[in-house]
Amino acid sequence: MKRITIVGGGQSGLQLAIGLLKKGYQVKVVQDRTADQIAAGKVQSSQCQFNAALDHERALGIDFWAETCPPVEGIAFSVPAPEGSGKALDWSARLDHYGQSVDQRVKMPAWLAEFCRLGGVLQIATADIALLETEAKATDLVLVASGKGEIGKLFERDAARSPFDAPQRALALTYVHGMTPRPQHSAVNFNLIPGVGEYFVFPALTKSGPCEIMVFEGIPGGPMDCWKSATTAQAHLDTSLQILKTFVPWEYDRCRNVELTDENGVLAGRFAPTVRKPVATLPSGAKVLGLGDAVCLNDPITGQGANNAAKAAAIYLDAILAQGEHPFDELWMKATFERFWDYAQWVVRWTNMMLLPPPPFVLNIMGTAQAAPALARRIANAFDDPRDFFPWFAEENAATEYLTRLQAA
Repeated sequence: MKRITIVGGGQSGLQLAIGLLKKGYQVKVVQDRTADQIAAGKVQSSQCQFNAALDHERALGIDFWAETCPPVEGIAFSVPAPEGSGKALDWSARLDHYGQSVDQRVKMPAWLAEFCRLGGVLQIATADIALLETEAKATDLVLVASGKGEIGKLFERDAARSPFDAPQRALALTYVHGMTPRPQHSAVNFNLIPGVGEYFVFPALTKSGPCEIMVFEGIPGGPMDCWKSATTAQAHLDTSLQILKTFVPWEYDRCRNVELTDENGVLAGRFAPTVRKPVATLPSGAKVLGLGDAVCLNDPITGQGANNAAKAAAIYLDAILAQGEHPFDELWMKATFERFWDYAQWVVRWTNMMLLPPPPFVLNIMGTAQAAPALARRIANAFDDPRDFFPWFAEENAATEYLTRLQAA
């Protein structure tokens, strides 16, 4: 029976660990916080997942919130008109299958309990090089699903796949109760504010029940890059509401009665979107394989982080099972990541596009969607599989050809 160690108990690490346990592998998870510490800590992400990612959880029987988490039923898109005169663009479309967002402070403790129930070994420790060396000697494969601390620095940045070397957005999350629901159907409400950044909001499930997650993406140095002075949770909420009142008043109108879900329901920070080379070499010469955010860290502007993590875990699980009794050597490690990259490259490309000022042909696409329900539906459902955005969302000639065909139909 093969033994596998996974460092990092997040979406990708725990999903993979549970999948391996169910296939008879001996699995250890190493992480630096207990389930109780995770539950009592700060929010970690916005984690909106769409159907394909949720399918991987369903396949493992760990979709514990199917009945209790509010559904995300669609995608809505708005652009403010100049000088605060309403909306220049405004459309929405339903998803073919609902999405969900479960606060990781709810999900990860439940998954840790399931991991231990299935016979997994959980070690609470801060992973360092010495720990990785110990695990590499004792097990058949070590996977690193955490990009924190010195172990995160083991994985070399892949410059060819990482066009940005600095953060592209000042990020903030605000979890709230009491927001007025959308009148049509629930959705990820995405607001593009030219020269300022982006604001999107969607329903979720947190420790105290259904909530809404407000996500702010401010262009560095701009008016939405304003979180340093918000040193308390209430100040963070006040800043959130002031941004809405200033730039997207229709969203502010939904928030007149909101309150924080809890004092830890806020987060602010920034990071550079980065793809890393998937195999790291320890001082002893042993190889370890990166997984999830440790090697493919996306900006949250397209809501793909948890989706990428779930899909990576599923691909790695299939690759481990297919390897059978053969060794997990460096060639296998690189090939496994490339299987994931065959999918993830399109997510990364789309996400990085969205961090740049949109070219005229993309604005034309988004404007056309306002009068073309079929196009709006296609854009919405491509959040589930971003490969469907290519080439027509990325190349001007392909966009022109597609819109011409669409209008003719």
